[in-house]
Amino acid sequence: MHILVTNDDGPPSNQSSPYVHSLVHWLQSAGHTVSVILPHQQRSWIGKAHLVGASVKPTYFRPGTLHQEDGTVHHLPRGNNGEPDDGGDEWILIDSTPASCVQIGLFHYFQERGPVDVVVSGPNYGRNSTALFALSSGTIGGAMEGAVCGKPSIALSYAFSSRTHDPVVIAEASKHSVKVIEHLCANWADGVDLYSVNVPLEPGVSQNKVLYTDMLINKWKSGSCFQVADPAEGGEPELQEQELRIKSELEGQKPDANAASEKSRPSGFQHKHFKWAPDLQDVYKSVEESAPGNDGWAVKEQMTSVTPLKASFMHAPGITGEIKLSDNQPQASKPTVYSIVDCDVPYVGELVEKALASRLGDAARFQRIQSIDELPESSAPVFQYREYERLDFEHMVSRSSTSLGNAYVIRKALIRKHYLSNTVANWISKHPDSILRKHVKPAFDFELDYAEFLDEALLEAYELRESLDKNEERPESEKEWWILKPGMSDRGQGIRLFNSEAQLQEIFEEWEEDSDEEESGSEKEDADDAPHDAGVVTSQLRHFIAQPYIDPPLLLPSASNRKFHIRTYVLATGSLKVYVFKEMLALFAAKEYFPPHEEEDEVKDLARHLTNTCFQEGGSSNEGSVRRFWDLDHHVPGLSADWKEQIFSQICAVTGEVFEAAARGMMVHFQTLPNAFELFGVDFLVDSTGCTYLLEVNAFPDFAQTGEDLKEVVVGRLFEETIDVAVKPFFGLGDNDGKGDMKLVADLDLGRRA
Repeated sequence: MHILVTNDDGPPSNQSSPYVHSLVHWLQSAGHTVSVILPHQQRSWIGKAHLVGASVKPTYFRPGTLHQEDGTVHHLPRGNNGEPDDGGDEWILIDSTPASCVQIGLFHYFQERGPVDVVVSGPNYGRNSTALFALSSGTIGGAMEGAVCGKPSIALSYAFSSRTHDPVVIAEASKHSVKVIEHLCANWADGVDLYSVNVPLEPGVSQNKVLYTDMLINKWKSGSCFQVADPAEGGEPELQEQELRIKSELEGQKPDANAASEKSRPSGFQHKHFKWAPDLQDVYKSVEESAPGNDGWAVKEQMTSVTPLKASFMHAPGITGEIKLSDNQPQASKPTVYSIVDCDVPYVGELVEKALASRLGDAARFQRIQSIDELPESSAPVFQYREYERLDFEHMVSRSSTSLGNAYVIRKALIRKHYLSNTVANWISKHPDSILRKHVKPAFDFELDYAEFLDEALLEAYELRESLDKNEERPESEKEWWILKPGMSDRGQGIRLFNSEAQLQEIFEEWEEDSDEEESGSEKEDADDAPHDAGVVTSQLRHFIAQPYIDPPLLLPSASNRKFHIRTYVLATGSLKVYVFKEMLALFAAKEYFPPHEEEDEVKDLARHLTNTCFQEGGSSNEGSVRRFWDLDHHVPGLSADWKEQIFSQICAVTGEVFEAAARGMMVHFQTLPNAFELFGVDFLVDSTGCTYLLEVNAFPDFAQTGEDLKEVVVGRLFEETIDVAVKPFFGLGDNDGKGDMKLVADLDLGRRA
């Protein structure tokens, strides 16, 4: 998470601000991005105030050693006046209030780190339990400002009972606070704008209970909270706050009486100075007299209190009970993970169910349901593996910390051929040295409704037209061949080879004739049901891409010199990590390969050129049509002995780059979600030199083409590792970040978090 930290005690100081450096340190150690903006001096008891009319100026603080006062303040940030930027921590100090710090931190600094996920104000030097403290607290004021700016916010306070700031105790409280913060962010309750958290600064606090509490409503009963002061008396805010806290929290003493009170009352006003000196015993007496369940009582009992608040200082009703932090939870109390598996293909559904049972069965109480409506409550942890059209995206969006689904809403930048072509072209134009330049054949996309408009459609595809014109003068063996693909078709529908504009014209005229036959009522099998029909349905006759045909491809003697492509399964999780599953498939064409120019009748037999199993008799059951990539020939003429490892390395590099190109360069058409993952089938073709080319990216790939022989070893293991990498960490049930056969190839921070 990206966490914005502020406080009301100012920069690290053993006298007035002894805890903030420790909290920042342990938040960073937990892997969070932490941005720090603090008042430049003590600003306690200021609430959610802003200093109207004041010009607010920053300085820059570089923290030193933990628990040592060796940090330094600078007038300019790193990298100015010729000073080298060594990349070390640098905090912002503002000569204003905690609320102003939050405003300035959210909108004027740290944008390059991505959106802020949560504002943490504190840890305060002393408790902020009960209404008397909360209504004036600068710590809660900072969190309140974050809440009214639309950010989840947490006010954190440490209730100390020892004059000695023991680093060991502070470290335990800070690590404990990190867990509380993480738990609240992952389980943010409806209707809550901010939480006020009070952590007793006591040894063993992490072993004590964490409770949701109400805020104790109390009032000042001992008269004025101001003490008459000597007009000549100064005093630094840091020292006054420290004296006030120590006297009240440690000794239970009432601050000195009005020693400088007036001795006589002359007529008119008497000139006086005052200083803030409330009788905090009013607070402690109210706690002693209260019933259990409020924040003051919980802190007194050395338990951590978590008070849900609205941004109106009213606690949110209906949230009660003990909070169980993940590290201290007994196994039996872990929440049930509900799963919905809803697949049209039994081959897939059975393997998903089996993977869930084997990987989650021992990690959580695991329960299958049929729909979201069966959840005991809307915030219950739920995992959906469903067909895209039936995924409950609305629930995923509204419950981003507890609802996980198996698809992103928008990913056209990858899965539609003409979008993918633009994705790659745009990325290469901005990154000329990109690996995609070498491993993706340049494609030309065009739109066409009717064959008679082909000339107009090709006006902008001048490279394609130029190639076709040159082919008119070349001998057959030297002509450049092209492959035509409808932008929105699948299962190889509509793919054709051509080397002249006349051939391209014939292809479109053929489709128009087929379309006329359908409209006149003649029967024609749907392409999905007719494996030998490489036609294309009329609705897909609009977007097309044309790419140079890869010839000669890599051919293996053991496969009767049949052409093949590599099906790679790619897992994308959250926003965004991308993994390549090492267990890949080689999918072979039905017939021996011949170059296009050696065939008769202008390449009518696509079974030599298309490797989709749907074109073959018996589909994937056709003997030898689907093989494990790593079982292919160990020795191939013209290639090195490690040719398979080299191809895998190319696939990993290209996959990572193309997903980054879509995520960063085509954000409108590839929108990730922090609580989603998706498995893609990514296809590659290898030429005779061992160079690997990206062909296409498929959403909801046809896993059943793997067949029965490789069902468990490939697809079964794929789903098991998907559960380990994408599902278990989301629900806090373990972290297996690519430790098996899932190779991490891209780790991007797109600033989208749950």
